[in-house]
Amino acid sequence: MSILIDKNTRVMTQGITGKTGQFHTKMGKEYANGPNCYVAGVNPKKPGESYEGIPIFATVKEAKEQTGANVSVIYVPPPFAAAAIDEAIDADLDLVICITEGIPVRDMIRTKYKMQGKRTKLIGPNCPGVITPEQIKIGIMPGHIHKKGPVGVVSRSGTLTYEAVGQLMEQGLGQSSCVGIGGDPVNGLKHIDIMKMFNDDPATEAVIMVGEIGGSDEEDCARWIKANMRKPVIGFIAGITAPPGKRMGHAGAIISGGKGTADEKLAVMEDCGIKVTRNPAHMGKLLKSVLK
Repeated sequence: MSILIDKNTRVMTQGITGKTGQFHTKMGKEYANGPNCYVAGVNPKKPGESYEGIPIFATVKEAKEQTGANVSVIYVPPPFAAAAIDEAIDADLDLVICITEGIPVRDMIRTKYKMQGKRTKLIGPNCPGVITPEQIKIGIMPGHIHKKGPVGVVSRSGTLTYEAVGQLMEQGLGQSSCVGIGGDPVNGLKHIDIMKMFNDDPATEAVIMVGEIGGSDEEDCARWIKANMRKPVIGFIAGITAPPGKRMGHAGAIISGGKGTADEKLAVMEDCGIKVTRNPAHMGKLLKSVLK
């Protein structure tokens, strides 16, 4: 099994005609069951056209009705990306994965408000996407570094997702699903939401949770893990600060009032029974040590 996506998922790309959308749609279509999974693109200015054999529609609703697509991946430029999310949610899709970085926070606040009461789940924005190895990949992660296995991965950092996967592969461990939730302050599913799915997934035997400084999502998830998780979890918090004049890669990595530091998050995680490492190079070895 898997979480969120599998070989039966049907995907549409919003922003399929842009350079980034074209490249990653092609990569997704070429991965595993991609030829069957990628069924539609959306561009209101280019309906009737196609890319790599994938038909393009004017609206998300039309793409869903004509192809049965139930998941959207968004590569729309930042000024228009929140509206693209809104359109996908209004079409009642199962899942929206927004890769776009740099969406104005004000736009995402409006979108999150509009999502209230809707069943559509959102991953991102500013995320690498989701992959179920050897079945389907939706996003910008390199498919060749993954293989099917028992370890779930959830991370706010795209780069550290790839690092965790690389280390797991060195230990001979594949992944059940890998989810990059993104690091923006206003986003969709949180660590705790993904952890609940992994807890219920029979294919997942253990989980790597990668967080970042800022906010309290990791602490909230850790407390839920202590009370409910039936599987071992190992954790790491990225706490690298940006040099003068440079901004953090993720807008959510903001420490406020002394809260949200790496040390504080790691302490809570340890108190909740999560085995943590302060060295990202040790994630794979630590995970292997907790597997039965």
